[in-house]
Amino acid sequence: MSRYLLLLLSNLFVGTSWAQLGPTGGRDTSFSIAGSFTKEVKYHPELQLAHPDLPANVRKTAAQTYKRIPAGRELQLDVFQPTSRKLRPAILMIHGGGWRSGDRSHNYTLAGQLAARGYVTVTADYRLSTEALYPAAVHDLKAAISWIRRNAKNYAIDPRKLAVLGFSAGGQLAALIGTTNGNPAFDASGSADSSNVQAIIDLDGILAFIHPESGEGDDSKSTSAATYWFGYSKTAKPELWKQGSALTHVGAATPPTLFLNSSVARMHAGRDDFIAVLNQHGIYSEVHTFENAPHTFLFFEPWFTPTLAYIDGFLRRVFSSSN
Repeated sequence: MSRYLLLLLSNLFVGTSWAQLGPTGGRDTSFSIAGSFTKEVKYHPELQLAHPDLPANVRKTAAQTYKRIPAGRELQLDVFQPTSRKLRPAILMIHGGGWRSGDRSHNYTLAGQLAARGYVTVTADYRLSTEALYPAAVHDLKAAISWIRRNAKNYAIDPRKLAVLGFSAGGQLAALIGTTNGNPAFDASGSADSSNVQAIIDLDGILAFIHPESGEGDDSKSTSAATYWFGYSKTAKPELWKQGSALTHVGAATPPTLFLNSSVARMHAGRDDFIAVLNQHGIYSEVHTFENAPHTFLFFEPWFTPTLAYIDGFLRRVFSSSN
């Protein structure tokens, strides 16, 4: 067998071929809250699952279709809102799972508790890499923001005060969505301004894929989650990986940003460089790091309650100053 053929086969098996990888199909259930608990409680015996019950002063409107895609597929979201009809800020919540696993139910507990504190929270589906490659997820979630704005009156939402929140891969997406406000290249609806957000909340989501702090894109043993999402390795198409990095787009139009981080440093790659740009433009940001906390800190006590408090405090500061 020739050396060239060996190299080609090697590239194919580790997911770094020159040809684009397509969606893998099927459903990836590798990431779950229960699985994370089983893994982390070995190292953190004090771990407790955040209480999942819906607060009494919150109502949930489930399974609202916000986008239809080919073959009759519907993308849906759930709305959690306080029972009073006072006009309130809204938060789009994006689940994690490496751009290929997870589902919107992972955000239900946090969504309910934030709604109890006076926000309308929205948990949304988006297409994962098993179904569609980058930038489909970005297009989907910007469409969800546009849906929120169009339906603001139905849910007593102040359309001038929309935030995007995400965990892990969802945090990466939240930051990318917020830094591309008004950019038609990232909005397939044709009306980019309708998907603008006024605040970003990034829970352990990376800001830059190609960065000294990033661990994404190592295909040496198996195809990485990010390679599956982009469809190319970062060496084959580095420009694509840079385009999908929020750090590439951060600038004067970026909204105030909150970073909540675990002790896993690679999960916030590019954060300090991102904040440096915000500082250049006088844009407000906050950083809170939970020492010795696992990546999935937001699902568990003793970190869930302070996570909730940090988000609430940040949004009250940001949105009260925009009145």
